[in-house]
Amino acid sequence: MPELYPLFFTPVLKHYMWGGHNLQLIRRDIESSKPVAESWEIASHVDGMSVVKNGVYAGKTLPVLLAELGLDLVGKRNAWALEREIFPLMVKLLDAKQRLSVQVHPDDDYALKNEGDELGKAEMWVVLRAKPGAAIIYGFSKPTTTESFSNAIQTGSPEPFLHTIPIQAGDHICVPPGTLHAILGGALMVEIQQNSNTTYRVYDWGRSDEQGHRRPLHVEKALDVINFDQIKSSLPEPEVLEDTPYISRERLCENSYFTTERITAKQKIEFKGRCDGSTLEIWGVIAGQAEIAGTSVEEVQFCLLPAGLGDFVIAAEANSILLRAYTADL
Repeated sequence: MPELYPLFFTPVLKHYMWGGHNLQLIRRDIESSKPVAESWEIASHVDGMSVVKNGVYAGKTLPVLLAELGLDLVGKRNAWALEREIFPLMVKLLDAKQRLSVQVHPDDDYALKNEGDELGKAEMWVVLRAKPGAAIIYGFSKPTTTESFSNAIQTGSPEPFLHTIPIQAGDHICVPPGTLHAILGGALMVEIQQNSNTTYRVYDWGRSDEQGHRRPLHVEKALDVINFDQIKSSLPEPEVLEDTPYISRERLCENSYFTTERITAKQKIEFKGRCDGSTLEIWGVIAGQAEIAGTSVEEVQFCLLPAGLGDFVIAAEANSILLRAYTADL
């Protein structure tokens, strides 16, 4: 039997134009003189591959680990991913110092028809920190048509159609494929998503990079996949799964790729679980401190528990907040 244990990874840093230096404030191991937009905490994609930094698998990339461990790593519910030779999920930290482009992600069917072997993208965010006035764009502010919105993009005036929602620390946002969206700066976030980097940029605020180049737009494809029925949407409410004097457990988002829960330790607690071979589990400490399967985890760190790990224990200090992601049996 392969050796299975909690896996930690060296982050992959992305230096996009909208990033800053704020991730270094919450992660001591992120070192960069350049602004960092994204830290890919757990990733197995051609655009960025995590490397194991602990135990006997240290130095191996996540794709190599997937080839070696197979279902023992991802679980039976993710057998489809093993057949495609991909890891099913990605976890990122985002430093949106400046506003991101207005964009949309396709679903699997559209992506597979138009992006080679790449899948679509479902994602969700949890806000770690937000400056006063921080906000996101989420869908439309009023009914519109493909033609009207296309004309607004071409004339550089789509803002009247964009629905803006203020955000603050602790908010979460589910972003299914087809959702027109953007983060409008001033926020640090966790992103949990389907393993894909397929993004259709709709509008980039007319800005240019350091070389004076404007980033390409993908308007035609975006208009194919945008959900025009998302009008004046609001942030979702978490679904309370458990609430005792010791622990609060909430479901934030759920889809066929991942379910995300938030666990708040009201006192020092032990959360007992079991990876029984059906699904991997990704745990992250976003506030406080915890011990995951015997390994100390500080704010903000993520850990991958292989699907075949067996019993595990999460020991969290009082007032700690953890995220848990896994593939549910829907």
